[in-house]
Amino acid sequence: MSGLSHGARAAAPRRRSFARRHALTILAFLAPAIVFVCWFTYWPMLQGARMAFHDWNLWDLTSTPWVGFRNFATVLGDPVFPVVAGNTILWVVGSLVPQLLIGFLIALALRRRFRFRGVYQALVFFPWAVSGFLIGMLFRWMFNAEFGVVNDLLMKAGLIDAPLPWLADPKLAMIAVIVANVWYGVTFFAIMILAALQSVPDEVLEAASIDGAGKARQLFSIIIPYIATTLLLTVLLRVIWIFNFPDIIWAMTRGGPAGQTHIITTWMIEYTQQGNYGLASAIGLAVMAILFVFCAFYLMAMRRVSRT
Repeated sequence: MSGLSHGARAAAPRRRSFARRHALTILAFLAPAIVFVCWFTYWPMLQGARMAFHDWNLWDLTSTPWVGFRNFATVLGDPVFPVVAGNTILWVVGSLVPQLLIGFLIALALRRRFRFRGVYQALVFFPWAVSGFLIGMLFRWMFNAEFGVVNDLLMKAGLIDAPLPWLADPKLAMIAVIVANVWYGVTFFAIMILAALQSVPDEVLEAASIDGAGKARQLFSIIIPYIATTLLLTVLLRVIWIFNFPDIIWAMTRGGPAGQTHIITTWMIEYTQQGNYGLASAIGLAVMAILFVFCAFYLMAMRRVSRT
């Protein structure tokens, strides 16, 4: 017994030494990625956060004094801010709801087996492979008041008598950019929901059908509860994406006409173009805070729903 205990005591330092070397080896492999992420992600974020509290103007870097929360007060006191805030909410909600509904319907259709289903899936998923800025340029030409295809189709269908100034009228311009974003983002929901639908057991649906449950009953009583977690997470990711997605608006209207289609991220871009990095950084920091609070409350609500 004493020999065994002595052997165990002798083996303990070797095990600790092996564990230490193993941990150092893992750290050595992770070190390049850690340095890369810290240098190109967290360091710029810290620098941007620091700019938000300084008078940081690109055209005069001789003096960048500390101004505290003055940049935030300037942003909130800007007469454009209420318009930007309203447009941002409209942009997120107006894009998210149609994307979710249309994407869900497409996913349900693609779940069934039919001839050339792979071709249809490729056509549906193709927009997600295209740059958002390029999509914006495409829809800018489509909504052109003089020779755009949208006006041409509406006039041929007898829905309008004269071409509409889609990108020159504030209300019509907001509709146009939302339509473009809906077309672009439907693919994301279709992909995510279709992947979730593959996990719904066919046996459960067949049993429900035998018991007399119709398609609507199967959808609301089986399919949606089964993929509810995926749906909620997909909505969360998409809200964050749309909130931080200025590409389409910037390509189509650059926030015009007269700043009436600005959302908070395109407004931030406009400040950077003016060289006022202090105000732009304040907006960026506010966006991070808003999304952090939203995600916290959303995840808390998700947890409560999952418990019930």
